[in-house]
Amino acid sequence: MTQRERVLQYINEFGSITRNDAAIQLGCHELASRIGELESMGYEFTKTLEKGKNRYGDPTHWTRYRLKDERECGSL
Repeated sequence: MTQRERVLQYINEFGSITRNDAAIQLGCHELASRIGELESMGYEFTKTLEKGKNRYGDPTHWTRYRLKDERECGSL
């Protein structure tokens, strides 16, 4: 299974994905690259900037990716 397929499977199962999710759960450390590849294949994503604090209490932000439509992502 490719990283692109894993990203789509994860989104299907959990509804969205962040860079941290991809690294920890999928071993994918270049989520933005995989999203870009999927977009070039015709998938459309909603990108939401989220803010929070890191383990030191410093402000940080990250992007959450969701598929724009509710279609099944089973075919690559």
